[in-house]
Amino acid sequence: MKIFRAKDAKLYIVPTPIGNLDDITERAIETLSTVDIIFCEDTRRTKILLSHIGIKKPLLSLHSYNEKMRTEKVIGKLREGNVVAYVTDSGMPGISDPGGYLVRAAYEEGFSICVLPGPTAFVPALILSGLRTDKFVFLGFPPSKSGGRRKLLQSLVELPYTLIFYESPHRLLKFLADAKDTLGDRTAAVVREISKIHEETIRGKLSELIKHFSENKPLGEIVVVIEGKIT
Repeated sequence: MKIFRAKDAKLYIVPTPIGNLDDITERAIETLSTVDIIFCEDTRRTKILLSHIGIKKPLLSLHSYNEKMRTEKVIGKLREGNVVAYVTDSGMPGISDPGGYLVRAAYEEGFSICVLPGPTAFVPALILSGLRTDKFVFLGFPPSKSGGRRKLLQSLVELPYTLIFYESPHRLLKFLADAKDTLGDRTAAVVREISKIHEETIRGKLSELIKHFSENKPLGEIVVVIEGKIT
């Protein structure tokens, strides 16, 4: 067992806005302005954010395709005494985004980590859904193929907890159809473009949502919230 204290951190996990750039916190700005180097999911996206808040720092990419290799680079920078931040394109690193492997590797090397609190799309979506918020399960992106989706959904049928998923626009209708067939025609909400100009919440039975999105092409970043089994 080992105790890691945030005050000793050399690696900072920094959440970034999920829509409106002005949602970034003062603490995040202070952290990004004081670290030696920033690793990020996409240097182009991070440059836009840093330009918005008036910060210039060295940037190196660390995304899902090079995470293991780049993590070694991060560890090397930490060993040299650098203070490092990691950000993804939006939201909290490690939540349906790269970051988890980096955190585990840093711990294995004995480095303390500080995770700044901040935006995660599924939390405001849960509140906006109007469904039960005291007990819920976040499941990230479901499998892309119907067989895998149905198997996952079948394992959730008896859970009395609100179910939360991320889904891509081009798979949304298929996911909603599989959810209705597997879970029944439950109340659900599709929340899209959180914190952006076109943010909206569409709430109703799964059958109603299927009809709506059959007639209105889904766009943007989407969170699906489905009620749990009524007990």
